[in-house]
Amino acid sequence: MHHPYLLRHFPVRALLPLLAAVLAACSESPAADVKPAKKPPPQVVVTTLRHAPLTLTRELAGRTRAFLVAEVRPQVSGLVRQRHFTEGGFVKAGTPLYALDDAVYRAQYASAQAQVNKAEAHLRFTKQVAARSRELVRLAAVSAQDNDRTAADEAQAVAELGVARAALDTAQVNLAHASIAAPISGRIGKSSVTQGALVTADQPAPLSTIQQLDPIYVEVNQASSSWLALRKAIEAGHVRAGGAGTTVSIVLEDGSVYPHPGKLQFSDVTVDPGTGNLLLRATVPNPDLMLLPGMFVRAVISEGSLERGLLVPQQAVAREPDGSARALVVGGDGKVAVRAVRVSRAIGDQWLVDEGLDSGERVIVEGIQKAKPGIQVEARERPTMSALPAVPLAQR
Repeated sequence: MHHPYLLRHFPVRALLPLLAAVLAACSESPAADVKPAKKPPPQVVVTTLRHAPLTLTRELAGRTRAFLVAEVRPQVSGLVRQRHFTEGGFVKAGTPLYALDDAVYRAQYASAQAQVNKAEAHLRFTKQVAARSRELVRLAAVSAQDNDRTAADEAQAVAELGVARAALDTAQVNLAHASIAAPISGRIGKSSVTQGALVTADQPAPLSTIQQLDPIYVEVNQASSSWLALRKAIEAGHVRAGGAGTTVSIVLEDGSVYPHPGKLQFSDVTVDPGTGNLLLRATVPNPDLMLLPGMFVRAVISEGSLERGLLVPQQAVAREPDGSARALVVGGDGKVAVRAVRVSRAIGDQWLVDEGLDSGERVIVEGIQKAKPGIQVEARERPTMSALPAVPLAQR
């Protein structure tokens, strides 16, 4: 039992060393000598870049146009007596489409034929007179002046026969034009006239329109800037040029691929000043008439080929605020390094690399947020789901 007097009068300064020794003894523990565990390096997924031959294609929007278009117009005037075709059906070149009332033209033809017969008879007579005159002038039985007159009459009869025959040809042509035939083979549209309608040779409205749809044209527009960049790449030797006759794949409005590929026919030589585009035209087979004029389609056109193209996944390339692009690569020492890259176009889900990366480099595609330049990482190769195509189907 403590005495109250001792507690009250014992000096506090004498207790301080004792308290310090107790606290030092309590702070000592076995855990004080254990070092903190070292964190493992972050894990990333990489893909190794490889050069491969590529066909550069561009997908452009366009519309279909008929291969041939012919407006059916009357070349003579008359009443429509009969229509020989079914609207929307197929007609063959030379098939009669409309029959006009040709009574007047048959009468004109008969009259012209009679004029030819008359001129032929007159010519036969003048030839006989001229022949007798030439015999008599040698015998001095007629004067030279009379002989010249008979020769002139014969020449005039020859000319009159020529005029009569030309009139007969005109009448025959007009009579033939009273039956209006199809100028080309193809699908014919609706008729603008019915039986009994009066048509004239100089009327502005066509009677109907025929369109040849097999093959069919696909016309698309390419920006002149894209054409210029491609031209420079070809001239520099980086790209092997394509050209007329290259294969063109057609993508329909529902996203399906048209089963019949076409051929690039020509590229226009003039840039549209309003849009800055060049016109490209492809000829596409259309045996099933699946493509109709005016349809919206997309054409995948081959522009050229690269012998050593380099593709990088799009998720591996990041854009800086100034618009530049960069990618993170893992070196042979396992450390992360930054590469400034320049890409030109997208091919599927990949970028086509122009500068900054090379074949054999390992580019980080997953775990980019954990990878900082200069740190050590544990790189794991991305499993290959399927082989990349040597010729990409499309690029935008």
